[in-house]
Amino acid sequence: MPFDLTDKLVIGISSRALFDLEFENALYEQEGVRAYTDYQREHEDQPLARGTAFPLVEALLRLNTLLAERQLVEVVLMSRNTPDTGMRVFNSIEHYALPITRAAFSGGQPIAAYLQSFKVDLFLSKSVDDVQAAVDAGLAAATLYAPPDVSTASPEQIRIAFDGDAVLFSPESERIFKEQGLEAFQAHEQAHRFDSMQEGPFAKLLILLARLQQQFPAERCPVRIAIVTARASPAHARVVNTLRAWGVSVDEAFFLGGVAKDAVLAAFGAHIFFDDQDVHLKTASRVVPSGKVPYRGS
Repeated sequence: MPFDLTDKLVIGISSRALFDLEFENALYEQEGVRAYTDYQREHEDQPLARGTAFPLVEALLRLNTLLAERQLVEVVLMSRNTPDTGMRVFNSIEHYALPITRAAFSGGQPIAAYLQSFKVDLFLSKSVDDVQAAVDAGLAAATLYAPPDVSTASPEQIRIAFDGDAVLFSPESERIFKEQGLEAFQAHEQAHRFDSMQEGPFAKLLILLARLQQQFPAERCPVRIAIVTARASPAHARVVNTLRAWGVSVDEAFFLGGVAKDAVLAAFGAHIFFDDQDVHLKTASRVVPSGKVPYRGS
């Protein structure tokens, strides 16, 4: 009987997101495939260092040990490596005792076409092109920044933080702000405060995470979710009403009104933060693992 992925949270992870392959990637770009292949073979038994998404993946996989009766999370390695050069990655997975057994090695070809074959709910990569293709296909995906020098992530809870507009919600309101200014944005949101916003690229992921939380007692839930948004009162009301319409209750929300997000994210101890704007991500990525969510079709 085929292994069923439909009832699991499926994370597609590139090798450069899971492990630190920046030196090897630079070698590939500067000297070509042969130099890269030779280097990977020569260092096949040398474990790679942890990458930006490693703490998140490790923590998510740990969820599978908490409920004996079912597996909640599946992580699939999605790599542009060949099976040959991918041996070092699998050896590193074994070194860290990560229960990752499924992989797609595309041999340099775009990986996005294979994401739906594995029913991927979230794709994390350092390839801008692969992430853009995934978002254009309607999947939740983010391009990861370099890992922070200091991690504040909680060892006992998975903590995931989302921006609101253009991430959880559609970019409609954000466009009004950019094109017409703050006053027009606030007037629009106040007038539509009881109207649910359209889903953004990460809405389905949020809903899946909320369902996953329901598998655990509220007082001992190993997953905590926060919204960290530049919105402020009165624009907060539409966020709350939209979440109610979706049947989702987040654990924490921060309506910052333009205040920098990095201090709040550090205090929250996020394993990862998703935003669509570099202005927020450049500072956030210094304190927590961060991923950029591109606009669909851009």
